[in-house]
Amino acid sequence: MKVPGVLLGSIDLISSSASYSIRELVVTLRNDKLVEELVNALTEIPGVQVNSVVDRVLMKHVGGKIEVSPKYPVQRQDDLSVIYTPGVAGVSKVIAGDPDLAYSFTMKNNTVAIVTDGTAVLGLGNIGPEAALPVMEGKSVLFKKFAGIDAIPVCLNVHEPQQIIDVVAAIAPAFGGINLEDISAPRCFEIEAKLSEILDIPVFHDDQHGTAIVVLAGLINALKVVNKRITDVKLVICGAGAAGVAITKILLDAGARHIVVCDRDGALARDNLQQASSMRWVAEHTNEQCVHGSVKDVIEGADVFIGVSGPGVLNRDDVTKMAEHPVVFALANPDPEIVPEEIYDIAAVIATGRSDYPNQINNALVFPGIFRGALDCHAKEINEQMYLAAANTLANLIPVDQLNKENIIPSLFNQDVVSVMAKAIIGEAKSTGVVKNIAAQRCGGIVVKYGN
Repeated sequence: MKVPGVLLGSIDLISSSASYSIRELVVTLRNDKLVEELVNALTEIPGVQVNSVVDRVLMKHVGGKIEVSPKYPVQRQDDLSVIYTPGVAGVSKVIAGDPDLAYSFTMKNNTVAIVTDGTAVLGLGNIGPEAALPVMEGKSVLFKKFAGIDAIPVCLNVHEPQQIIDVVAAIAPAFGGINLEDISAPRCFEIEAKLSEILDIPVFHDDQHGTAIVVLAGLINALKVVNKRITDVKLVICGAGAAGVAITKILLDAGARHIVVCDRDGALARDNLQQASSMRWVAEHTNEQCVHGSVKDVIEGADVFIGVSGPGVLNRDDVTKMAEHPVVFALANPDPEIVPEEIYDIAAVIATGRSDYPNQINNALVFPGIFRGALDCHAKEINEQMYLAAANTLANLIPVDQLNKENIIPSLFNQDVVSVMAKAIIGEAKSTGVVKNIAAQRCGGIVVKYGN
């Protein structure tokens, strides 16, 4: 039996007797429509009966993926009196006298809020806060797994920028940092900027800066592979949303001088300024030659293509028009701007956002280490210098003798990523003066040290 688009995984024996055996088959399907076709094909085999069909991804999410667990057991009345009333009142009085002591005596020191309104979730778009919750839970798992950080999903059923700003500002006292997630552009720019201005804890929009940092890290190493310099290369960026704008900014900060950014209407140029402020900024700071046309038009002669848009933007002919030894970052998920198989023989380096190809550009390489460092030094913000430090640190984790076209970015499971990046973030936070000056305090006769 062969069904196109079906990849057979493990086969496990569940039970057996003299007359029958029950086995579990794990299969990966190209699309959901193949389920019925596969079941029909199996039942046509003499002696085969299909008992049930389950989606293993959905089953992994039954009941959610995170929970709240107490750090200290409550087994006796005395435990209760210490953890809760009346003992907790003394802790509240201490913090009331100095709110910064919340970093020592509450979850604040190690807790991040993951805030979304569900308007730009993965590649699914505006699917709402409830549908966004599984994604935020997953991100919480990654925070805990890789950095030991407790992250709480906060899915908001409000969508106006000022509403989101007000809500996040109101809940901020309980958290050591705010991770904005899956909020559509251009609202996300205003929300992040305002929250960063009014809060004294770090605010980080991962769709912007997490993507930008890992893209720059990958590009630093890709350019080493092709022996080109970022100051010299022509870069074409397809996609002018949150990720595209942030990538443009960090590449300019890193020394790039020849960037053309395209949205669905074509190249952004200063002689044809768009209305959105983010678009206007991009047009004013890129495309010095004021070229016009679609991405297919402007890609000719480009050294680097970075796609954060959608599938099918490029074809093989487009890549052949690029400069010698082209670098292609086709990062749209789940389907990239061009399938790597089409250009393996002509692209010098290829990266995608997928785990089933080499060089996965994955935000999860960034946000755990960024927040680990920011929380550990009580940074008031995460700034551009910290973004650059994170990107360079990530790139440098690939030893020169191991650098090649299929190894430009560390694995997500590289155990050094979080600790090395956190150290870089702490160092840059101190050098740029954004560390809170929290000194040792004497509380109830006990000296408590916290902060740096």
